[in-house]
Amino acid sequence: MDAKIFSTEGKEAGKISLPEAVFGVAWNPDLVHEVVIGMQANARAGTAHTKDRSEVRGGGKKPWKQKGTGRARHGSRRSPIWTGGGVTFGPRSEKDYSVKINKKVRAKALATVLSKKVADNEIIFVDNLAMNEPKTKDAKAAFKAIADASGNEAMARKRKNAALVVLPARDIATEKSFRNFGNIEVAQAKDINPVDLLTYKYVVMAAPKESVEILEKRIAATKSN
Repeated sequence: MDAKIFSTEGKEAGKISLPEAVFGVAWNPDLVHEVVIGMQANARAGTAHTKDRSEVRGGGKKPWKQKGTGRARHGSRRSPIWTGGGVTFGPRSEKDYSVKINKKVRAKALATVLSKKVADNEIIFVDNLAMNEPKTKDAKAAFKAIADASGNEAMARKRKNAALVVLPARDIATEKSFRNFGNIEVAQAKDINPVDLLTYKYVVMAAPKESVEILEKRIAATKSN
């Protein structure tokens, strides 16, 4: 399986042979859904917390005597039916939302999404995206040239979640160059996951030889275990 490589000037710069184990996996929506939901659950902070009747202030004294007032009997102002009382069945911070995801299942989901993106022509391979210095103007020009050359002109016009830029290693200048775009995210090949890939419509993969090699090693590592 071969794919074209483009330059930041919007020209074809060669081809790359893509490994079937990473970019030739059949689409499996159930597997992807399971992994994505699990990852989102694991990322959930679970900090929402309400106080029950044992935690709210007050309530030491009975509001009024049991009999003779004509009113309903009450024993504490901390009762959930009182304003300022405890909350019944509210969210509690001690609840654990984490889900175990098998490493092989996670790796297969990653390969499945990458394969789907390639099949839909939503992954664009760029020979080099390294910037000499942080410059948003240069990043914007390169991004538009890449979009036009690859036939994905809509990528440059998309206002939200347009593209995930994948780098083989940390590049501060490149990251800062794209940081001012609200519709673009920059990540390293060693860190991308199905949630990231599905959040953004397009994937711009820089230095494809190195990036693909990193992805291939990630997926192969789980098969050998």
